[in-house]
Parts: sequence; C-alpha cells; structure tokens
Amino acid sequence: MRFDRPRVVLIVLDSVGVGELPDADNYGDRGSDTLGNIARLHPLELPVLRSLGLGRVANIGPHPADGARGAWGRMAEASPGKDSVTGHWELMGLVLDRPFPLFPDGFPARITEPFEERIGRRILGNKAASGTAIIDELGAEHVQTGRPIVYTSGDSVFQIAAHEEVIPVPDLYRMCEVAYELVGLGEGVGRVIARPFVGAPGSFHRTANRRDFSLTPFARTLLDRLKDAGHAVAAIGKIEDLFAGRGLTSAVHTTSDAHGMDEVEAAVGSVDTGLIFANLVECDTEFGHRNNPAGYAANLERFDRRLGGLLPRLRPDDILMVTADHGNDPTTPSTDHSREYVPLLSCGERVAPGRDIGVRQTFADVGATIADLFGLDPLPHGTSFLPEIISGDAGLRGTRQQQGSGALE
Repeated sequence: MRFDRPRVVLIVLDSVGVGELPDADNYGDRGSDTLGNIARLHPLELPVLRSLGLGRVANIGPHPADGARGAWGRMAEASPGKDSVTGHWELMGLVLDRPFPLFPDGFPARITEPFEERIGRRILGNKAASGTAIIDELGAEHVQTGRPIVYTSGDSVFQIAAHEEVIPVPDLYRMCEVAYELVGLGEGVGRVIARPFVGAPGSFHRTANRRDFSLTPFARTLLDRLKDAGHAVAAIGKIEDLFAGRGLTSAVHTTSDAHGMDEVEAAVGSVDTGLIFANLVECDTEFGHRNNPAGYAANLERFDRRLGGLLPRLRPDDILMVTADHGNDPTTPSTDHSREYVPLLSCGERVAPGRDIGVRQTFADVGATIADLFGLDPLPHGTSFLPEIISGDAGLRGTRQQQGSGALE
C-alpha cells in the first residue's frame, strides 16, 4: 500500500497521562494516574477517543466500542524528567540522557543578582510555587512595587509573572529574553516562561499571552528532517516555543484549545503533505496545575466533540495520532507534572482498527513511525510501529527498524 500524499496530524493533549511509570516514585509521583483518577470522580463521556482505543489503555472503565476504529498503545518516557520540552523532544526522536536542572529552593544569587541588574528591578518570590497561588500571594505587592514575580516548579523552569498593566507584555517578554541568556544558555534550564496576568487582588487571573522561551534542541529532530526533505511542518500552539522555532515551515500560537482545534482544521484544509503538529495545553495549565478534576474532565469532553468533527475532514492517506507529553494528576496534593505513561491512539482509512501495539519503551516511536511513513532515514531512537497499524502494508516505502526502542513484552 503506497502513501502518495502522506500526511500526519499529531495532537498532543498536554498532561493527559494514563498511569504511573515504574520509576514514578523517584519523582514523588507514586499513585498518579491522571485519567484514571479523574474518571473515578467524574465519569468521562469520550465516545470518539474510546473508539480510537482510549478505554484500552486508560483506567476509565470498559466499553463495547473501545478501539472500534483505531489502533492503540501506551508509551513510557525514556528520558529522565516529566516536562513538556523533554516529552515533545522525545516524540520527535531526541532522547535525553540527563534531566534539565531543577531549583526547588529557588534560584541562587549568581542568577538573581545579574538578572535584577539587567532588568533594573528587584524581584519577588524566588521559590517553587503554584503559578496561581503565587500571584494570589504576591500579586498585590507586585502591583504596588512593580517588582516582577519569579518562581519555579517541579520542572526545569524560570517563570516570570507580571500584571499586564504594571509590566506590559512586550516588556515582560524582554525580561524573559534576559532570563533565557542567564538560566537557559548559562545554566541549561529547560524553559523561561512569561506568565502575564490581569485583575485585582482577590481576582487575579492569568491571560493567554503566555510565552515559552525554550532551549534549542541539542540535536536534529524529525522536524528538521521533514523540513529538509521538502515536507510541510505546521506547528500549532506552543510547539514553536518548545523547539525554539527549529524545523518548522509555519507556526501559529493559540489562545485556547478551541482555537488550537480551529487551527488544526485549517491546516488539514491547506497542508498538502507533511506533519501537522499541535499542542493543546489547557488540560495542563487550566486544570491539572490547578487541581481541578471536574474542569479537566469537561475540557476532555469538549476536545472529544471537536475530534469527532475533525475525523471526517481527513484524507484517505492521512494518519491521525493522539498522545500526551507527561501527566498532571489533579486529584493529588501536588500541582506539578507527574511521571506517567501516555496514550498512543492512531486512526485513518488505512489504519487497521482494533490493533493493540502494546507498551512502547519510548515516545520516540512516534517520530520513528512518521520518519518511516515519509521514507526518511532512521532516527537515532525509536521503533516504527507503522507495519503494526497499517492494513496490507506491502508496498510501504520501506519500514525500517529504528535503534534503541521497541514494544515492551
């Protein structure tokens, strides 16, 4: 079966984990099961995701329709860590051998003093904290003094929160660029994140003007290879930020998951061949970090309805993949990400329904499979599951076994 106009739509549901990894205890995440624990409290109505096999890989209860139209599996993260940069890089074939540095006690003077000097202001905070809690705690003082709020989390991040009427968004972005030079280039911190907010004391809330300033990938990824081969690589949501703009032919930032799905549908209507790569972030930012399982469940159900509208728009040669980058269990005391398996759901006219592709050793199997579909040279990591999901795979451009991965027994 030849793919004359191959195209992949890859949607990352940020933080939608499906159960703790064997090493979760090393990260303080024993018992984390984002989807399973949400489903215990709020039964999930996800008919489209179930039809792709979600009920086969997540603890959400069985249903007769599970997997009726898709292929399913779970993936373990080979890289150390549990953040978006690590997860997305691994999806595209870049596996890290050491984690990004963490600063659970705040940032040392070697970082904060030159940062304050360069931005001309003292900072507030400088500790690990929930993003919503810290603006409630320090927002009023920030408004009074003009001092930006600096904080971190369980991830390798340097976050700067500022009220948009106190520090305009362009000025906040410039502060983030300064921080990136100090902690990204200088210390290897994974991301600097701008966290603008608005409102008054007691009702502060973050806006959609968030921006991530990420390290450039340490090696070439699938995105670079696709672009170099002349294929489109359309980035939607925070994908451009996570890859520092590398390997893309187009990029659009989004203000919500609904906006993200609008852009996915637009790309399906305009991209000829290549990869449409979208991150939908609200499960993580709006509900996971805020320990709001009811809101998380409702957001998943909204996505499921949008997914149902997307499927009829796909072409016969298209393959849709839905996965995640880590967990963020809103039912646990933690407000940080969790070290979990992620779902791997695939469908398309040429994808054989009802296929179980098992538990994959690395997220890089996604990148290996896409490389295989487009006839690219093997990536350094990952095993293609293309022959496992395609009916009558004779005639594919050459399914290649990639190094360093495979399905777990």
